[in-house]
Amino acid sequence: MTAPAQQWAGPLSAAVANLCGGLLAQVSPNTAAGFQEVLRRLSAPLQVAVAGRIKSGKSTLVNALIGRRVAPTDVGECTRLVTRFQYGTVDRVEVVFTDGRKQVLPFDSTGGIPADLGVAVDEVSHVEAYLTNAVLRDLTVIDTPGLGSLDAASVARTEALLGNELDPVSRSAVAGAEAVLYVVTQGVRQDDQQALAAFTAATASREAGPVNAIAVLNKADTIAAETVEGADGDTWRAAELLARRQAHTLKPRVADVVPVIGLVAESVETGGFTSADADALRELAELDEGTRETMLISADLFTTWDCGVPVGVRARLLEKLDLYGIRRALTALDAEPALTAGALRRVLLDASGLAGVRGKLNAVFRSRADGIKAAAALASVTALAAASGDPGERQRVHDAIEVLLAKPEAHQLRLLEALTLVASGAVALPPDLAEEVLRFGASPDVADQLGLRGRPHQELVAHALERAGWWRSFASFGATPAQSRVAHVVHRAYFLIWQQLRGRR
Repeated sequence: MTAPAQQWAGPLSAAVANLCGGLLAQVSPNTAAGFQEVLRRLSAPLQVAVAGRIKSGKSTLVNALIGRRVAPTDVGECTRLVTRFQYGTVDRVEVVFTDGRKQVLPFDSTGGIPADLGVAVDEVSHVEAYLTNAVLRDLTVIDTPGLGSLDAASVARTEALLGNELDPVSRSAVAGAEAVLYVVTQGVRQDDQQALAAFTAATASREAGPVNAIAVLNKADTIAAETVEGADGDTWRAAELLARRQAHTLKPRVADVVPVIGLVAESVETGGFTSADADALRELAELDEGTRETMLISADLFTTWDCGVPVGVRARLLEKLDLYGIRRALTALDAEPALTAGALRRVLLDASGLAGVRGKLNAVFRSRADGIKAAAALASVTALAAASGDPGERQRVHDAIEVLLAKPEAHQLRLLEALTLVASGAVALPPDLAEEVLRFGASPDVADQLGLRGRPHQELVAHALERAGWWRSFASFGATPAQSRVAHVVHRAYFLIWQQLRGRR
């Protein structure tokens, strides 16, 4: 039982779909039902769960990525629920109850999910939001409750989520996620690694790794630049340096950490920044330098200092851009007073860092959607077979997967499996070798994978061939059986890169 090939993200997803279809008659009804769900997910867009601690700005970032202020950002009943944003031909909200019932609601007058759902929240599994939005055609975004919430109900939901003890309907809402966008702020804690690992284990039955997880340093504008060595007083430079440090803390659980200012990104991408706001900024730009600098010392001074711009207007600007965004806009107007509202919006969008987040999403997730979905599906198939309790069924599934992975065209799946094993620590390697392996998951760029960005082409060719030979030798001499399995995959990855680079001469 297979659907037309065009339903799948690519050839790897199609191969796994064929595997599931071929096994349906060879497994128990319960396992077969699970395989049907795997098939459904394989034909759906890539599903990315947005996770993070409470007040990290997850929902604000979700709105920015979608380009519409649809996810509630104020603490309320909706922020304690899993909300899935997906493409639909008609904009609507579906409240899904724990017993499987659904209730359809319209979006509120502002185009967002209603603050009051009009139902008992403890009876709700999750919320489905359907939007005629181009971004969601190939990406379903899952907004999750904040981790570490002080609210007792949210704590219970989070513990249930991470403990994988949700009711079947709720579990399905989260378990479909094949990748994770983890939102952090300045205060990354060591247990963020554990939280990230637990969260991904509850999603696609996979460990977090550089293939299926990236992190975002949100609220980058709140970093005190003077506290970050090497920033030279520049806030954005400080954010970049801090993001690198956080990447060191969170790796290998994530491919990278990217700084962003979610509030500014949301305001300019969702239409919150208006021509009236641009006019107000022009008025502020005309104030004398001393007055402006005094007002920009703090939020209180900005809204209470005596000037010609009404207090309410200044408060609105503060809510949309905060002091950092306001300062960046004024600097742009100083350089070019005739900037239009559209041009000013582009300046603020650039300052928000949203382009970097989207670029990383495209490089790590979208460009690898076929492999990520196929690998997640295989992990689910393996888990379903293991849960069946039937040794014969488990062996049949295992044998079918091995046949699939033995095919040359399935090398990417082998590589993704190897990356996950090394990232999770399931296969231990010396730190330098583990880092070398994980580079294959951190970037689709060949030079980055080789660790030789900016080096001459011939050096890349020679290095790929040399490392291919080294890993082949390691696989045969000195490696444990588990290491040898990974080493053979890495050898082939280098060899394929060598072939690819030779063809570019």
